[in-house]
Amino acid sequence: MKEKVGEVFSIARDNEPVAGCTVSKAVYEGANDIIYFSLAENTDISAEIYPYHKLLIVAEGRMSVYGDKGFIRELETGDCIITMTDTPVGMKTNNGAVYTEISIRREDIMNNSVKAGEVFKLADLVPYADGKIVNMDVVHNDKMKFIVMAFDEGAALSEHAAPGEAIVFALDGEGVIGYEGKEHVIKAGENFHFAKAGLHSVRATKKFKMALLLTLE
Repeated sequence: MKEKVGEVFSIARDNEPVAGCTVSKAVYEGANDIIYFSLAENTDISAEIYPYHKLLIVAEGRMSVYGDKGFIRELETGDCIITMTDTPVGMKTNNGAVYTEISIRREDIMNNSVKAGEVFKLADLVPYADGKIVNMDVVHNDKMKFIVMAFDEGAALSEHAAPGEAIVFALDGEGVIGYEGKEHVIKAGENFHFAKAGLHSVRATKKFKMALLLTLE
């Protein structure tokens, strides 16, 4: 992935819109591409037809996802949508927006809790449970897994290494990520990148929710 490793960062802060422009940054190229988009106020990505879904995660701002036959969905910071296939889909904003786009293939396995064309929040997909960590696979295939996790205060994942690279999206509360011997406080709205085989742990200093995008190519 074309992203800094081993430190807390913010997709929103690192990809501020450029006046009058739409800007894209490819972070990962594979079966499930990952691209950051920043849209300045009053800009538009024209509606086009795609043979695959897109998972859009709004890091900051407000935007509309629109198509034909009057289809329009309004999204704001923290909202997500999985776009439909074989129908025009475009994005536009009046005030500016920054979002992550993840390509989702038709054959990828999506959780029944999410439906194409419906707006949802990742943080709302999983509940907190006393003394527990609650996991949900949102979408996965043999090369990618996108997971949402809810940690009760004090709950933790012990140090381990993943078989691929991963991006963390902190969704709610606060946690500490241990990475290669250093600890990093991470709060809602922030991100973290693990390199392949990087030793890491996660501990919730408060109730903490996060999404984890793992790539295995």
